Amino acid sequence: MDTICLDCRHDLPVTNFHFDNNDSVKKVLYGRAEVENGTALFRFEKKGNVQRLIHNLKYKDHEQIGFVLGNWLGGELKTLEAYNSIDVVIPVPLHKNKLKKRGYNQVAMFGQQIAKALEVDYIDDVLVKITNTKSQTNKNRISRWINPDELFTLKNMDAIHNKHILIVDDLITTGATLEACISVLKQAKNIKISIATMAIA
Repeated sequence: MDTICLDCRHDLPVTNFHFDNNDSVKKVLYGRAEVENGTALFRFEKKGNVQRLIHNLKYKDHEQIGFVLGNWLGGELKTLEAYNSIDVVIPVPLHKNKLKKRGYNQVAMFGQQIAKALEVDYIDDVLVKITNTKSQTNKNRISRWINPDELFTLKNMDAIHNKHILIVDDLITTGATLEACISVLKQAKNIKISIATMAIA
């Protein structure tokens, strides 16, 4: 059974940021975090098809959606020189309590398929979430701001020294979560960071 039918695929609001050299993702983080490249597969709209997809992925056990979207975006990124220098793909992690409750990180399959397409390692034991924050789905834009110092920590740092890292997440809104991740990852030596998300609000 197809996870996303062909008609639905044609109706999804793709951004084509990576093909058009569009800096919209980088601009979200401008002045807060240095990013080599950034892209999002879709534009996110309230009550739209992309919101339904991500909701089903996160809360309805439709983990296969991440697989499909990772294949989709990974297949596109592998054709682009800007993403051929990626060395490793790292997901934005879930806190262990949330991971236990949900049973999976909703961006795991997405990141794994992108890593497979780019023929690089997928590493999920370097960036670790140490604060169990509430879901940001229903928060307004102002209340989404996060204190990065209390969210994440690094383990096995040697695995990412001198690497070009692609961080993957489901949705970029204010960029606060990704900024927090980048801030912690920058503790490693001589790294570059790019971003790929399923959607941008």
